Amino acid sequence: MARRTQLFSVLAALGAAVICSTAPAFAQAPPLRIGVLNDQSGMYADLAGAGSVIAARMAVEDAGGSVLGRKVEVLVGDHQNKPDIGASIAAQWYDTQGVSAIVDVPVSSVALAVQDIARTRHRIVLFSGAGTSDLTGKACSPTGFAWTYDTVALANGTGSAIVKAGGDSWFFITADYAFGTAAEHDVSDVVRANGGRVVGSVRAPMNTADFSSFLLQAQASHAKIIGLANSGSDLINAIKQSAEFGIVAGGQKLAGLLVFLSDVHSLGLQTAQGLQLTESFYWDQNDKTRAFANRFAALDGGKRPTMVQAGVYSAVAHYLKAVAKAGTDEGMAVAAAIRSIPVDDFMTDHATVRADGRVLRDFYLFEVKSPAESKGPWDLYKTIRRIPAEDAVRPLNQGGCPLVSGQ
Repeated sequence: MARRTQLFSVLAALGAAVICSTAPAFAQAPPLRIGVLNDQSGMYADLAGAGSVIAARMAVEDAGGSVLGRKVEVLVGDHQNKPDIGASIAAQWYDTQGVSAIVDVPVSSVALAVQDIARTRHRIVLFSGAGTSDLTGKACSPTGFAWTYDTVALANGTGSAIVKAGGDSWFFITADYAFGTAAEHDVSDVVRANGGRVVGSVRAPMNTADFSSFLLQAQASHAKIIGLANSGSDLINAIKQSAEFGIVAGGQKLAGLLVFLSDVHSLGLQTAQGLQLTESFYWDQNDKTRAFANRFAALDGGKRPTMVQAGVYSAVAHYLKAVAKAGTDEGMAVAAAIRSIPVDDFMTDHATVRADGRVLRDFYLFEVKSPAESKGPWDLYKTIRRIPAEDAVRPLNQGGCPLVSGQ
């Protein structure tokens, strides 16, 4: 009995030693956390929302679920389209929950607030849902990246095409926040550069249910084009209500400056047919986009991904590659790796990341099909032309980014 007791004591000591020796190893490999921050239930939930979370988790799965021996976890936050809430969630994630990178962040005012939080903490933020060109302009950050689109690219696509087709006088109904202001500014520059003119504009609050007064002002301007510098349910409501005033029937045309696949699907082809729009991704472009879209649809009730959701997948996939290359999740090191690796995704072959954080990718001018042209519920676009990155994206020396030499 004495020998057995002694043997058990030795085994227990050895077991304790093993536990003690392995505990630090586990402590040194906490999960790598990525936060998807967007609107989960409001006016932008369809274009981003839960679909962006699905896309992020697809990218993690395709990367094997871990990097540098660390399991990758995806956190979800709802900023409710409010900058203060978005900034608070970002600060909490970075400071106390070990989040290394935040992705998506639709609503430009929220994105600018989150960019400030990420900058001060030297943490990564990759914007897919935010559109203001200021994110890579005067408000640029060493650790901030505009991944999917911005207002300059939309202006150089949709705005330029419409002016060249004869739409040379514009009136803007503009969302009264950062995206709307940037969109109006950037499209106005393109209109004037192509010989057109802007005859007026009006500001509309976010989440407006009644656009009648704004539409009447636009109608009274007699502008050929009414530019809708808004998105989500605001865009949908404005287009639907314009029919009540006979705006298109009266000879004026609508130009949606930020239109997503989910918007067109909600509007229906009878209402949206003929609308031109610019995006960097459409699910039915080629075999690679269709393969991604079919996987996504199987996880999201048959829906096809928007440009924003595809951009989230691309951003997360690239971020994980950058962490692997940097050998760490330290923000500045990862930011350097993000810029050094070509962006090879199904959206654009061999895109690159500039010093100001802007991804140089191609864009496409699409036109919404008529009901007769469509072969199914998500067969919504036809391609008018490809817009090379160098024609769509603002030149590096014109954005006012302090990271760029000479600015």
